[in-house]
Parts: sequence; structure tokens; C-alpha cells
Amino acid sequence: MTTTEVTGRPSPSALQHAGFVDVHYHVGPDAYLRRHTAATAGALYAGHGGWVVLKNHLGSTAAQAWEARQQGLPVSGSIVLNALAGGFDARAVEQAVIQHGEDSGLRLIVHLPTVTGRTHRSRLTRTPSHPLLAGGLRPLTVADDSRVLRTEVREILRAARDLPVVVSTGHADAHEVRLLVDEAVRLDLPRLMLNQPANPMTGLTCKDLVEVAAAEQVWTEQTALTRLLDYQDLTDFADVLSLLPRVVYSSDLGQPSQMDIGPWLEWSRSSFRQAELTPERIVEITRTEPLKMLSL
Repeated sequence: MTTTEVTGRPSPSALQHAGFVDVHYHVGPDAYLRRHTAATAGALYAGHGGWVVLKNHLGSTAAQAWEARQQGLPVSGSIVLNALAGGFDARAVEQAVIQHGEDSGLRLIVHLPTVTGRTHRSRLTRTPSHPLLAGGLRPLTVADDSRVLRTEVREILRAARDLPVVVSTGHADAHEVRLLVDEAVRLDLPRLMLNQPANPMTGLTCKDLVEVAAAEQVWTEQTALTRLLDYQDLTDFADVLSLLPRVVYSSDLGQPSQMDIGPWLEWSRSSFRQAELTPERIVEITRTEPLKMLSL
């Protein structure tokens, strides 16, 4: 991951020249206070020669990303199908796809719910962004009480086959991730991203992922945050980055309590050295595979 000096802001075609792609960065307004807006984050990623995909637990960042690109910033978007955003509604996905536009040349990421109600005390220091969120967001899971995928989730996956999107597993647990992978394979869904599977709510190790992520349409996201919060040890972090096929490395940052974009890039370079990654592998996980996953 390299930092590039730029003069002015890059055009949307800067995607072809981006040195890295971060598929997971939080900006405001969100469920919690964030360090940057879409525009300020986009400008920073532009300054570092990268591209960023914005994420928001409240719903869609598609319109924000479109607006940022009209300013020449290297930004694309996503939608999170949490209950507050309408849950498993294909109309919300279609609306976000339309708002996202076609000028970026990239697919919208469709995250399945990230607020699931599962018992987990985050190590993050977070402040709700609005009084209505003081009690938290209403949870929603991809599986029903019988631990079977909900019909509405199957419909989202089916609809996604014909839309310019990547489906992300959200904060599904390990059992649900396996259900989603099986259904994606059955439906021949072109792209499924395992969303930070090392997080405590999912709990999949590299050893688990060798099997779970074997299908050719499955990408594995490895975030910096799971390592920064010590949810994942260095060995597993390094194994995921070096051994698995179709890995995309991301930050999952944007929290005021965590490092900014520049320090994250420095931390990543140091971590890659610790993991003994080759220069070729670094390019693969930070640029080649993210672009393969996202490109239309």
C-alpha cells in the first residue's frame, strides 16, 4: 500500500490508477459518531492514492458516494440491511443501486444485517449519533428461530444475481455464514463477501475459512480492526492474509477512538512485514482482489 502525492482531486476514472481499495470505511452520519464525512474521507483517500467504499449501519451510502464522485473523489458505496433501514427489502437494494449510479464502474456492496442482537460487548469506545439511538438499533438476523435462512434473505440473494452488487454476510454467526455460502453456491450468486469473519460474533478462523471460503464466488474480508481490537491473534491474521484465496484487506475504521487513514496505512505496512507478505501478495489483497470482487 503506497501513499501517492496528488495535486487536486482525481477524476472518477482514478479507480484504474488507485494503489489500493478499502472496501470498509465508516463515515457520518451513522449510528455512531464518525471521524469523517464522505467528502473529507474521500479527499484523504485521494491524497493517499486509494479508493474507498463507504459503510453506514443506518442504511445506504450510495447517494453520498455518488455526490462525492461528482466532486472527483474516489468513493463508492454500500447499503446495510438492518431493521431500521427496512430489513430484507429488495426495493431498498434497487433504490440504492440506482442512487449509486453507473459512473464508478463498481458494484454496490449489500451488507446483510450488522445489528443482530447477539451477546457481544464491543471493545470500541462509541457514542450514539442521535438521541433516538440511545437504546441501540433493533436487531435482525438472517436465520429464523429454527436456524434456517429466512425466505426474505433467499429472495435478496436471488435478486442480487441480476443486480450490480456484492452481497456481504454482515454480522452473521458461523452457522449462518455457512448457510449463506451454501445458498450462494446453489443460486450461482456471482459474488459473496464474508464480512470480517474473525469478529467475535462470527468467530471463523483461517482453518475454518479454508473450507467455508473455498467456492470461487466467495471472497474473505480481513479487516485491520479485528486485529487492532485484539479479537484475532497475529498468527490467524497473517494466515488469512497469506494463505486464503480471494482475500480483500480493509480497515473497518472511521471511529474517532481509532487511528486515522494515514496512520492505518503505516500500521498496515508494518503488519504486512510482520506477516511476511510478499510485495505481490500485498498488491493482490489490497488492490487486485478488491477490484475483481467489485468490478462490473
